[in-house]
Amino acid sequence: MESPLLRIIAAAVLMMMIPHKSDAQLPPQWCIADEQTPDAELQQALDWACGKGGADCKNIQVNQPCYQPNTAKDHASYAFNSYWQKFKNKGGSCYFNGAAMVTDLDPSHNGCRFDYVG
Repeated sequence: MESPLLRIIAAAVLMMMIPHKSDAQLPPQWCIADEQTPDAELQQALDWACGKGGADCKNIQVNQPCYQPNTAKDHASYAFNSYWQKFKNKGGSCYFNGAAMVTDLDPSHNGCRFDYVG
């Protein structure tokens, strides 16, 4: 006859072997500008992301791969994603005062690649 302690240990070992949702790989996600946000709000959030926020915004400068289309929405999307990918695992969010949203669709286009960090 098995002892209760042995049953508990066996159950604990089995539970440790079952993958938990937090251990499973999430699908790739990107942070982009919400299309309904006015350009002035996007520009303000973009300025913060590329400044104090620490996003890498060199690819949205003139003559760089993500400069075109030259719109507040497109540049903000690139900057928001750069910030979020860099800091999402350190508590950073894709919020930007409600100007951004998370998407499962890769926003990369032509020669402009949006980073993804798993």
